[in-house]
Amino acid sequence: MTTENILSKIRDGKATVGVVGLGYVGLPLVLSFSRPGFKIIGFDIDQKKITALTTGKSYIRHIPASTVDPLIENSQFEPTTDFSKITECDAIILCVPTPLNKNREPDMSYIEGTARNIAPYLQPKQLVALESTTYPGTTRVLLKDILEEVSGLRAGEDFHLAYSPEREDPGNAKFGTSTIPKVVGGLTGRCTEIACELYKTSISEVVPVSSTEVAEMTKLLENIFRSVNIALVNELKVVCHEMGVDVWEVIQAAATKPFGFMPFYPGPGLGGHCIPIDPFYLTWKAREFGLSTRFIELAGEVNTSMPRYVIERMAQALNSQKKPINGSKILVLGLAYKKNVDDQRESPSLTLIEMLQERGAEVSYHDPFVPKTHKMREHDLQMESQELSEEVLRGADAVLIATDHDVVDYNRVCELASLIVDTRNATESYSGARDHIFKA
Repeated sequence: MTTENILSKIRDGKATVGVVGLGYVGLPLVLSFSRPGFKIIGFDIDQKKITALTTGKSYIRHIPASTVDPLIENSQFEPTTDFSKITECDAIILCVPTPLNKNREPDMSYIEGTARNIAPYLQPKQLVALESTTYPGTTRVLLKDILEEVSGLRAGEDFHLAYSPEREDPGNAKFGTSTIPKVVGGLTGRCTEIACELYKTSISEVVPVSSTEVAEMTKLLENIFRSVNIALVNELKVVCHEMGVDVWEVIQAAATKPFGFMPFYPGPGLGGHCIPIDPFYLTWKAREFGLSTRFIELAGEVNTSMPRYVIERMAQALNSQKKPINGSKILVLGLAYKKNVDDQRESPSLTLIEMLQERGAEVSYHDPFVPKTHKMREHDLQMESQELSEEVLRGADAVLIATDHDVVDYNRVCELASLIVDTRNATESYSGARDHIFKA
């Protein structure tokens, strides 16, 4: 396969695209690449995901089965655990997790393992693109070295290598995979050109940059920007409470300024796979150059302290009714990390539940999108969602609103619950007596 052949196959919609990792990034990418008519082979080591997909089912709430099933039926999409099928692909896109280890250092095991899984089957002139969030240099050094060592091929000469950061925002009704601009940086100019041609087929705007390192740093900047600004309003939330000022009203008023201000909102802690994790990738990498990222680390400290602040507010709220946390029945509303999704990754609700349990509370939760918990790297709650009945609401000593799903009737919660700790300003519209509502 020559370079011109892969470009022709991409432009003619005849390329076969491999997507490695069929989670919240990979599966939407499959759907996006299906629209130009590409054949897609999806790879994952989780047999449960493969089984679900091959039977036309979806395990991600905002991706309905009706979008997956037709691709399976017409054989356009082939999910598999067999990495030897890499030989059938013209392009391979890697969408695997990049968590932190227990020392808050980058865990590259998923990228390394995936590279070693695909390298034995790598073919000349294929394109390999990494989408996982990571530190600058990962593609050029870590990924490239493994692929070259195992395959015997040379990146930029025998095969093409690029980095294009994922920008998924689960549950965002305005922007999806196909409408979010795609930053692309290749190992060489030719690598960038081919990767851009591939992404142009299914994404409305492609933004080429000069190197893989620029593309890698772009994603870190995006998430560090959010982390720092969320830390700012979280810190202001604490200060405003002590001053008797409603931080939500302050933000709403400030947002009327048409220039120089962008609203961010406080919460019970950071969640999702990106913002709680990605800033520490740069912090770790900066140490290699003898530099400290004090601003980023301070933001991390503020954000990770928020669950403790929420627990303090819960203690104060219960004390107002002469009750301790120990022995109290506490209902947590929302287990997902943000509203209207089923994604529990890094959700502060998990930490809040564990902290309450450690203090002797009898904790239950309600989340219409998360019927039961599953074992995660750091959490294994083994709980099931409770029906939000009148009996459950009246029977709780306190209700903790941790995630503000739109499907929940918060006015009803305010009417039935004897005590509420609201971390999301979900009770703002309630017009009745508010003596039992505490903001946190």
